[in-house]
Formats: sequence, C-alpha cells, structure tokens
Amino acid sequence: MQTVIKENANGGKGRVVVKHILDEKELNGKCKMFAEVTIAPGCSLGYHEHHNESETYYIIKGQGEYNDNGALRPVTVGDKTFTPNGQGHGIENTGDTDLVFMALIIFD
Repeated sequence: MQTVIKENANGGKGRVVVKHILDEKELNGKCKMFAEVTIAPGCSLGYHEHHNESETYYIIKGQGEYNDNGALRPVTVGDKTFTPNGQGHGIENTGDTDLVFMALIIFD
C-alpha cells in the first residue's frame, strides 16, 4: 500500500495522510481511489468539487466538521458522507485525536 502525505490539500490546513488500499491496477478502471485518510487535530482537507465522479467517506475514528456544499455538519465514528457528481465538500478535524475515514471515489 502506498502512503502519500499532502500538505495543505485542496487549500486545507496542515497535513493529510492518504493510505491507498488499492492501487490503479487493482481498481481496474472502475474507481479513482479507495483509501484510508488521516487528518491530525486542527488540520483539514479543503473544499473541492467532483466532476465525472462521486466520493463517499466513512468515519472510523475521531470527529470533525464536514462541509457539504457550504452546509456544515458534525461527523463522528460510524457516519457516512456522500458527494455526488458536480457537487463539492471538505472536512476538518475538530477533535483532539486523529480523524480517520475511508474514502471511495467512483467514476460516473
């Protein structure tokens, strides 16, 4: 599994760690990404839009604030988010421990 560290991802704050569970060959052209994402306290993945794809998050540790097209809502363990094609989102760790979630990007 490849791990990528992104600084100020999509204009966010701090560092985001992305551990790719499946590589491009294993995704077989069906998906863009299946990964575990870790965001440290006070850090964020900035707001961004998806085109010709959708993205789902499943929160497995921590808590945060999810930006769903400008509507902010809290997320915690067991929550799911879904961003359809043509929509946008971002997420910030508002807790005092790592925010960890699974991210799945599927092509439309």
